[in-house]
Amino acid sequence: MSKRVTLAEVAARAGVSPITVSRALRRPDTVQAETRARIDAAVAELGYVPDPAARALATGRADVIGVLIPSATNAVFTDVLSGIYDCLAESRFDVQYGITRYESATEEKLLGVFLRQRPAGLIIAGIDQTEAARRLLDRANCPVVQIMETGPDPVDMMVGFSHHDAAAAATRHLIDRGYRRPGFLGARMDPRTRRRFAGFRAEAEAHGVFDPDRVETTDTPSSVGGGAELLRALLARHPETDAVFCNNDDLALGALFEAMRMGVSVPGQLGICGFNDLEMMRAAEPPLTSVRTNRFEMGTRAAEMIRARLEGRATGPALVDLGAQVQERRSTQGPD
Repeated sequence: MSKRVTLAEVAARAGVSPITVSRALRRPDTVQAETRARIDAAVAELGYVPDPAARALATGRADVIGVLIPSATNAVFTDVLSGIYDCLAESRFDVQYGITRYESATEEKLLGVFLRQRPAGLIIAGIDQTEAARRLLDRANCPVVQIMETGPDPVDMMVGFSHHDAAAAATRHLIDRGYRRPGFLGARMDPRTRRRFAGFRAEAEAHGVFDPDRVETTDTPSSVGGGAELLRALLARHPETDAVFCNNDDLALGALFEAMRMGVSVPGQLGICGFNDLEMMRAAEPPLTSVRTNRFEMGTRAAEMIRARLEGRATGPALVDLGAQVQERRSTQGPD
């Protein structure tokens, strides 16, 4: 095996002290441009790679922000990651993320892995951690930000919105547009989905239009095809349904495709509302109403809160509610 290049060797090649090299790599803005150029040239020539484990031992933490999300393929979470990377792009911090696959045991395992690496901070999706995961977070010797939701008991800091209130606003929108027999389509039925259903139910009950039999759900993961199947099953039992609030945009798009196959006009016979407001909602025909969640902003705000804490700046409030907005489009313009 080839010998690992040391910080001292880089310093000797650049004609500076090891402390100056370390400072240039960690805080380049604190080192003169000409000196940085010599150090950068020495790093490139020697092929030097910093040892994060050694730095963690020396300083008590690595320059790494750990991120735990349920999925890397779901555009909801890729938008969050984009916000995190955008905020940290010009900083000394790197990002490492882990995928929990919506499994509590996996989340606990990954938390243990991350914490053993002594991260500078942690960002974790959701507020429904197990007792074991919560204990790990409570004992983490770093800033922690829970994202994607708000709740009454943050581990440290929190950035998100109320899924219950966002779903209630979408349901109120359907009722305001004249729909009187709304249904609910839901998949996976994780805690966030259940809170959206609770918001739908509360608002529908408040207006006297809730029917528990106009609820079609599955525990399988969400998909466009699943949305089509759920709508087909709902209309087979309750053809009088005149609107559906869908747990997410995949289901809403599938419901639109199935309505087209069945010859059900949207929005005249059936209003459709999704959740998350992905790009495909605007591109559909008719364009689909959806609940906009501020995912990129959640990522940037969470990363900035950690940076501010680590750099000794004010972080602002510990709990930040970014809210959610109903983006009205033609799919909910009202019944004929």
